Amino acid sequence: MTGNAPAATRAMGVLRVLAQAPGPLTAAGVGAALGLPRSSTYHLLTAMEQEGFVVHFPEERRWGLGVTAFEIGAAYLRHEPLERLARPLLARLVAQAGDTSPLAAHLGVLHGRETLYLLKESTKRPITIVAEVGVRLPASLTASGRAMLAQLPSAQVRALFPNRSAFVDRTGIGPMSLPELRRLLQEERNLGYAEEIGMVTPGFSSVAVAVRDHNRRPVASIGLTFPDDVASAAQRSRLATSAIRAAAELSRRIGMKEGAV
Repeated sequence: MTGNAPAATRAMGVLRVLAQAPGPLTAAGVGAALGLPRSSTYHLLTAMEQEGFVVHFPEERRWGLGVTAFEIGAAYLRHEPLERLARPLLARLVAQAGDTSPLAAHLGVLHGRETLYLLKESTKRPITIVAEVGVRLPASLTASGRAMLAQLPSAQVRALFPNRSAFVDRTGIGPMSLPELRRLLQEERNLGYAEEIGMVTPGFSSVAVAVRDHNRRPVASIGLTFPDDVASAAQRSRLATSAIRAAAELSRRIGMKEGAV
């Protein structure tokens, strides 16, 4: 970025730099990150301070995000962008399945060691599953949860599952230790999607793919759940491919850069 960039572009650059920093930065640090001259950086920060977007800590000679930036962040959550952007994609997945195929498409997020389901769309032949909106299930057992866990750093997975008491058994199938979970996550990373067969409810399977933000962090997952007796191996593969495409599209919609993997 140069001093010739539009003021709005430079202001957004300041917000982005401060948001990604572990703490407040000096004006020189902000300027260096954006490639701006010292004088331009100071005038930009001063103008943004007047509007509440940044705050100056004079004793530390540093700058941080201001209350207006916080208000915008809170408003972002109220607008539910993830759910609004995902809903038409889930509806499309259901429509692709056809009227005669019982299937549910859902959007889930990690909530500690659990998968929290935010959205669900079903075919005209609905299926009764436990993954309803608002329900939480063990992330280590659900395809939706493991799709996200597989994209987390190893240390973060270990922090979530420090010992055997962190694991839950619902049907006698599924990982019950950290080594077992790690092996399963690696297999699913290689596969390109997570798959759950009877770990949550006997007779039902799911496939899921992580949705990632502009920092490539997993923020959600798109999953498909279906009865075992109506899905052949070929159909499972097609459903997984559809979930991969939908998750990639949602990732792009929320800001993940093209080519990021």
